[in-house]
Amino acid sequence: MKIIEKISEMKAWSQGVRGEGFKLSFVPTMGALHEGHIELIKKAQSISDLCVVSIFVNPLQFNSKEDLLRYPRELQKDYKKLRSLKVDVVFVPTVNEMYPPSFQTEVVLPKLSQELCGKFRPGHFQAVATIVLKLFHIVKPNIALFGEKDYQQLLVIRSMVRDLNLDVEVFSMATVRTEEGLALSSRNHLLSSKGLGDAKAIPTALRAAEEIYKKGERNAQEIEKKIKGFIDKDSVKLEYFEIRDVESLEKISAIKDSALCAMAGYVENVRLIDNVVLKQESDE
Repeated sequence: MKIIEKISEMKAWSQGVRGEGFKLSFVPTMGALHEGHIELIKKAQSISDLCVVSIFVNPLQFNSKEDLLRYPRELQKDYKKLRSLKVDVVFVPTVNEMYPPSFQTEVVLPKLSQELCGKFRPGHFQAVATIVLKLFHIVKPNIALFGEKDYQQLLVIRSMVRDLNLDVEVFSMATVRTEEGLALSSRNHLLSSKGLGDAKAIPTALRAAEEIYKKGERNAQEIEKKIKGFIDKDSVKLEYFEIRDVESLEKISAIKDSALCAMAGYVENVRLIDNVVLKQESDE
């Protein structure tokens, strides 16, 4: 496994292997790797010749210094996991390498970035789009993989790739969960045993929304109202629970073919997100 810290070296390596005809996959991460990341990496390896994983805690996408400082960093553990997976390259640039003092450019998606999490994290998705675009230009992958737990992020990246005609194919994978249904997240590392137990209220609420939908309810506001009353406020400090269009994230009144059911909340002052797509089951 090759560890690269410099942008120039990463670009040279990628240009070299692509010039030799190798298909390159890429999994961008902020480290503290969990089974969700592992599944993305395994998938990436299965559909390409070579795989690059980046580890970079992007300071621009945090809305407070406290949150940035608290974010789990386990670089040596991450290296060990990546070596066991036989990842080809790990790109681990410093903040100064990615954002020199003269840096001033950002990518803005004015519609998608203002919805859901964007309301509560101003500038977050601009920062996500900006760092992902930089990473795409540096790593030069044929394929990039992202998890569906960060559904809004996935839409932002797909929109950016489409709008800017980027030569990279974006793959997504279903959210990886614990046996109890909790979505795997690096932020789960910050929770106590009690907090992990309380956090289960989030997937429980989403499953309840699915059941209400399966029983025939199609009024989005009615489902939202029922679930908001169902959530144990002692366990989760709810930030939002909303049903939106699966592509535009715009508010909808009635669910037709499908809809995104998304929520965010705090457990022990740790912000967690999750979602489920409500859709009719296939007759097959």
